[in-house]
Amino acid sequence: MSLLNQMRIFTRVAELASFTGAATDLGLPKASVSTAVQQLEQALGTRLLHRTTRSVVLTQDGQAFYERGKDALADMDELQTMFQLPASNALTGRIRIDMSTILARCAVLPRLHELLAQHPQLEIELSSTERRVDLVSEGFDCVVRAGKVTDPGLIARTLCAMPMVNCASPDYLARRGTPRSLDDLADHDLVHFAATLGAKCGGFEYVVNGKDCALSMVGPVTVNNAEAYQAACLAGLGLIQAPLPGARELLEQGRLVEVLPEYTARPMPLSLVYANRRNLPARVRVVMDWLSQVLERYVQPLEYGQP
Repeated sequence: MSLLNQMRIFTRVAELASFTGAATDLGLPKASVSTAVQQLEQALGTRLLHRTTRSVVLTQDGQAFYERGKDALADMDELQTMFQLPASNALTGRIRIDMSTILARCAVLPRLHELLAQHPQLEIELSSTERRVDLVSEGFDCVVRAGKVTDPGLIARTLCAMPMVNCASPDYLARRGTPRSLDDLADHDLVHFAATLGAKCGGFEYVVNGKDCALSMVGPVTVNNAEAYQAACLAGLGLIQAPLPGARELLEQGRLVEVLPEYTARPMPLSLVYANRRNLPARVRVVMDWLSQVLERYVQPLEYGQP
């Protein structure tokens, strides 16, 4: 096995802290993964990993080699494609991306055929979840995140800020009345959103004179993903506060109605997040640029009736 392949295998073992996990991720027998790491250690003349029956931990030398090795592997990916892309405009390999279910369904998947038509040898693994995935350990090339990004060691490429909108279903408003002021919210339910069920919900959020405010509201339903959040509102279970781009179609169709437009939450930043390394493979750079164009267009604050 080549030194380069040994380095790739070691890198996945280090990121997942597991020989079994790396073997599954790479589609290799566990014995091959273990042998590759042992051969790499012999070639380098040092131990890279502390192995026990319960854990795999980088040694000091292993940590140093891992950090330099990531850059070296990225450089090799770049070298292997630097002449191919201008000549053939073709991208090859796998890209693993994560984003919310709403963004995947409404923005990216409807236009993904355009990217694949340009690069038919490209493979896209698209994860749709509301949880904060571990970009490095789970092997994602980039993720799309809404809200602030504070993860150390990651780079956030801010795309835009999504305007927020307060929504309710026509059926709910017919039964409970339309709130005209913050005081009216005492007679209404809020569908609560919590990425981790059991966490405290923030209530009804709004901005006054540049200051973020929150009003505690009752509501019997809490959900943990964007699709369920919209579905609960459509079912008449309460008010929601959602990014306008994801709710625009439902508002245009009259299936949702905007309420209290003067009391909206602060616009939510949308960012492309990727690991901090010196050079990104060409396929990752191209796909990230494509995602930027698609998402920037998707979040434009158009009026409901505009095309």
